[in-house]
Amino acid sequence: MPKSIIVPEGTQKPIAPYSPGTLADGVVYVSGTLPFDKNNDVVHVGDAGAQTRHVLEVIKSVIETAGGTMEDVTMNHIFITDWANYQAVNKVYAEYFPGDKPARYCIQCGLVKPDALVEIATVAHIGK
Repeated sequence: MPKSIIVPEGTQKPIAPYSPGTLADGVVYVSGTLPFDKNNDVVHVGDAGAQTRHVLEVIKSVIETAGGTMEDVTMNHIFITDWANYQAVNKVYAEYFPGDKPARYCIQCGLVKPDALVEIATVAHIGK
């Protein structure tokens, strides 16, 4: 099955060996996305809601570069460092998925940089 690597314009160089997204058989797989700026520094330190918004905007750019929209999202894998941030993450998350909600799970864990409070990986079916 052929696949295409998805790299939105202006994307920072990954800190590990991965691509921001992969498109295969009409499905976009978005790598775990952290709240990083173009220098791979954490943005909005201490603000889980703002970090979530940043992460979802990056995910949106990957999906749109592949030809889809956030309405095509079918699954989100959410990682947070502290359950105290769960409400803030969900508040912003609901703005990006106002209609039918994609399937998802959320776990508490450590992330690659201590100031990162949230990471999200996404699957979207764009039908191409």
